Amino acid sequence: MSKFAALLCTILSVSIGAAAQDAGALLQRVRQVTARPMFKHSTFGVEVYDLTDQKTLVAINPEMLFTAGSTTKLVTEGAALALLGEDFRFHTRVYYTGQIAADGTLEGDLVLVASGDPNLSGRVMLDDTLEFTASDHAYAGTLPGKSVAGDPLRVMKELASGVLMKGICRIRGNVVVDASLFESGHVEPGTHTTISPVVLNDNVIDVIATPALMPGGGATIQVSPALHYLTVINRVRTGRVDSAPELAFTSDVTNDDGSHTVVLEGSVPAGVEKAQAAYKVREPAAFATDAFREALRWATIVLEAPEKNSQAAHVKRTLLVEHVSPPFREEVKLTLKASQNLHAATTPYLLGAILGHDSGEAFTKGLGLERHFLAKAGLEPGSVSQLDGEGGVGSAFSPDFMVKFLTYMARQPYGNRFMEALPVLGRDGTLAETLKNSPAAGHVHAKTGSYVVSDALNGGVMVLGKGLAGYVDAENGHRLVFAAYVNLVPLHNMDEVLTVGEMLAEIAASVHQYAPTRTATAARKIPKSMAKPN
Repeated sequence: MSKFAALLCTILSVSIGAAAQDAGALLQRVRQVTARPMFKHSTFGVEVYDLTDQKTLVAINPEMLFTAGSTTKLVTEGAALALLGEDFRFHTRVYYTGQIAADGTLEGDLVLVASGDPNLSGRVMLDDTLEFTASDHAYAGTLPGKSVAGDPLRVMKELASGVLMKGICRIRGNVVVDASLFESGHVEPGTHTTISPVVLNDNVIDVIATPALMPGGGATIQVSPALHYLTVINRVRTGRVDSAPELAFTSDVTNDDGSHTVVLEGSVPAGVEKAQAAYKVREPAAFATDAFREALRWATIVLEAPEKNSQAAHVKRTLLVEHVSPPFREEVKLTLKASQNLHAATTPYLLGAILGHDSGEAFTKGLGLERHFLAKAGLEPGSVSQLDGEGGVGSAFSPDFMVKFLTYMARQPYGNRFMEALPVLGRDGTLAETLKNSPAAGHVHAKTGSYVVSDALNGGVMVLGKGLAGYVDAENGHRLVFAAYVNLVPLHNMDEVLTVGEMLAEIAASVHQYAPTRTATAARKIPKSMAKPN
């Protein structure tokens, strides 16, 4: 008996020592990042939780609130995925009023009713998925954003073709876009895009500039979609090969008919293929109306000048055709992979309007539904703050809250869908270019987040918040949840912001490599046969 007790003590001593050493190795790696000189004035919060062993491995300021940036989108989109369902689809319908004559003339109005679908655009693929780029076109001009390939009027042309197939070849009334699902007009502050129930091409007009062969020459531009809504006066020149692209809209005049004339100035380096700027549409319903009219003309449908007294909105409408979106899980993936601010900002409105049946207070009702979901999931929404859907200043989460939220999501039937919607380290989305050659590349699914402001005193920038949160498939075979935040980092320029992001990714890579091994984990658990002598 005494010999067994001595053996048992030896095993426990070695096993606990090995486990502590492994957990200590991970903490040490995390501390190597947080202790770097650039963070000496900053505050870190990190939590790592092992889903397999159901235990916390690292906890640094876990309960402290941090400026969350776009990691807020995890909560916004996760709640929407749970509440709407991964298979939910938007139905954008076209109705007509009046009568269709025997010769195909519509003696009435054609009405497109916006359903809140954020993807009336070229993003829609034939396989029922949504296309995205690593840096979204909404950021173009500020960042190297890029639009997806294809026609931004694809959905509008699909609907217009459907109208023609229903036998309408001439319209004598108005072409109307009904955007009454919820009140629109609020501007998303990160991208300055307008939140609306109708979203054509992300409420952005892409202006693509191609340089001349030699510096000093004029650049050519392409406007997409090219509509009456926007006229661009081109004053872009070709810059030196070693210069950076600089494009900016320096004037925006609203014309009497509601269209806009803008001036695009700047330069595009010689030798590059092209550069891109994003014009943010101010009146999404007018923009969509112009696009739908253009699509109808493309479908060879004749649009006559509408009568002075158009039929009233209360007149009976008859369903003609509809566009059905890809499943909502694809919208969640797009929003999280590309960190699409407008889509995330719109999500609370959609929840409030669709599930809360409230058009006037859709945003408030939507966040109320999210809050109820979080409380039902066992979380404490009162311990955090959320200003909007996308993570503007004022949105603050603790590492512990985010880890608990991600843990809850992982245990739901849609958990794998949610994880797959996150950017993958070194592979896609906003993490496509981060630590591409790391052993952790491909094994970290996580959402990035940043909130950066100018530091006028020093001519630099201040990172109010930088975050990374998600899942890690570790080398030990376990799946782990982590959240890493840093607040108040003074930097010289925006390039250094990317460096901060890479350092947070290093923490995730350390979790992948230094999470306690299977051997150490198994050693902590004493087999029942050794609990007492036979």
